Amino acid sequence: MTFETCAESFHGLILRALGRDFGDRLLPRGLEINVCDQVFLIASGLVWNVYFATLALFFGFFLATAVALGKASPRAWARKPAEAFVFLFRGSPLFVQFFFIYEALVLLPRAGITLGGLTIDTQWTTRAWAGALFVLFLNTSAYTAEIFHGALKAIPKGDLEAADAYGLTGFAKFRRVVWPTMLRLAWPSYTNEAIFLLHATTLVFFSAFPAWQQMGDALYYASYFAAQTFNPFIAYPIVGLYFILMTLAVIGLFGAVNRRLNRHLPREARGRFRFRPQYIR
Repeated sequence: MTFETCAESFHGLILRALGRDFGDRLLPRGLEINVCDQVFLIASGLVWNVYFATLALFFGFFLATAVALGKASPRAWARKPAEAFVFLFRGSPLFVQFFFIYEALVLLPRAGITLGGLTIDTQWTTRAWAGALFVLFLNTSAYTAEIFHGALKAIPKGDLEAADAYGLTGFAKFRRVVWPTMLRLAWPSYTNEAIFLLHATTLVFFSAFPAWQQMGDALYYASYFAAQTFNPFIAYPIVGLYFILMTLAVIGLFGAVNRRLNRHLPREARGRFRFRPQYIR
């Protein structure tokens, strides 16, 4: 294996997960496969893992905030649906959610849904890039909502009394006191949730959502190489190494945000983030 061979693998495979128009149309087979092929094609698949994790976390953050506020509400019409949502997605396995929602999406009319003379296509919802993202979005929203709800309950009573003393009410009180304090208290646990969600994106490969035109994630290509070479001891460790590096990146990014959230506290009072992996959810 030479530098030229690795260069060819890089140019032909580094964007292959985005579609055949971005790289070689055919995947390497049999004796043609080398270590560089595995390194770069699996790296290409990481684009989808990052896609799933980033969008699910981004949209889930806002839904989780709303659900947490609903769960903390004294009004039953807001609290009960929020509690049911959290219980449903925290009480059932993520793997089962993938299959259930996939079957539900498949049962949608294949010709589309007609609303007021306008036909809305529904076939795209069964693709991994849409359906699997929707499942991850709902799942992380429920877990994050529980984290945020616990942080809301842990806000010091003195902070709320000080806000009242300054005349802050309604949205102003939430924006300037409640929400920043909630984030500061919840951020270490939310960081662990982000790491877990990143790792959970590998379950998309095992779910019912199909990869379209061989546009798969990192584990999809690792499984392909293991089947082609009959050697799982190269492809799967490469996937593991990539995820370790991405986990370190998440810890660094969220750690910087945590320091920003706690910048007003004395240095000795600032809590240091510690990675505590969730082995069992």
